[in-house]
Amino acid sequence: MKELICITCPKGCHLKVDEANDYAVSGNACPRGAVYGRNELLHPVRVVTSTVRLEGGPTPRLNVKTDKPLPKDKMFECMALLDDVTATVPVHVGDVLLANICGTDVNIVAAKSVL
Repeated sequence: MKELICITCPKGCHLKVDEANDYAVSGNACPRGAVYGRNELLHPVRVVTSTVRLEGGPTPRLNVKTDKPLPKDKMFECMALLDDVTATVPVHVGDVLLANICGTDVNIVAAKSVL
């Protein structure tokens, strides 16, 4: 039995996931907790947020994030790739700065506009 704290909402339910019983989840207050608990053991994913260099803007860095969750085991590889990314003004929210990172279908996109 694996114990987790659900991160899908601020409630923070204490989940118990029974690996021997087809990953049955208990302790969740909503259906999203059950989905989270099962997925966290079978295929954990995270949205990565960070910054990249920005040329021509009022600040030296630009907020970026993944456009969908990335497999958790690819997070450090993703962060290393961001060291070589430089965005140039103008940048719009959602502009793809790095496509198909780590061989996944996940992109790094601008999280804010700088004009």
